[in-house]
Amino acid sequence: MKKILALILAMFVMQGAVTIAAPIEKKDKNMTRTQICNENMQKLFGSNMATEGNDVEMMQILQKYIFGEVFTVGDLDIKTRELITVVCLTTMQTLPQLKAHINGALNAGNTPIEVREAIYQCAPFIGFPKTLNALGVLNEVFKERGIKTPLESGTTVAENERYQKGKEIQEKLYGDEIKQAMKGLPQNMGDEAARFLTEVCFGDFYTRKGLDIKTREILALAVLVAQDDDITLKSHIKGNLKAGNSAETIAAAIIQCMPYTGTPNALHALAYLKQELKK
Repeated sequence: MKKILALILAMFVMQGAVTIAAPIEKKDKNMTRTQICNENMQKLFGSNMATEGNDVEMMQILQKYIFGEVFTVGDLDIKTRELITVVCLTTMQTLPQLKAHINGALNAGNTPIEVREAIYQCAPFIGFPKTLNALGVLNEVFKERGIKTPLESGTTVAENERYQKGKEIQEKLYGDEIKQAMKGLPQNMGDEAARFLTEVCFGDFYTRKGLDIKTREILALAVLVAQDDDITLKSHIKGNLKAGNSAETIAAAIIQCMPYTGTPNALHALAYLKQELKK
């Protein structure tokens, strides 16, 4: 396992920035998936597809699949694809690969603040310990690239505004469904749980600078695909549509998760999207 991880890092991680001329789009039909893969990997990691190593066959399968095929599906730009990948890897705590894709996200043109916010956005869904693990990797990358930390603050709400500002965002996307679902618990603890969701998830995180609501929702969806969380995933498909993400964008985002989360998780999510679109 250590040899495989070392190979992945050797193939993916590079120091310094790579200039990105334009978002990755669908390629000329005459290009092979190997050519597309190499072009995308050069833009993200400064390297071509693996040609040597103990597990070169595995590396070529995954690289051609991800960068030669999945990257051509849908209308997502390269910056969004890499942020989706970062939150999937954060959720699954695959930290060596996360380091590679934090570099890739920065090379794709994301700012340090955008990458930080993508990882922060995971906290309400995966918990704070896993998020802190990912931030440790992020800060390691920042140090290696000479990015000065701490970054600019992203807070936009005062302490006494958290509930109201969070509620304004939450109600537009989800109404009061959580508050209603939590009613009836002993000593009104359901009300407390619902309040925490409003104040923390929406008040502390969705209000932050660096990413808009549409992007935060698509990243939240990616986290839930990685978790294969049926109930919350269905809810956030609806939330994404209300936030202004198109069905095509949602489908492409789910497919972007597929190589990292495994096929079943992504197919479940696509089935839920299909069900929602039939309503």
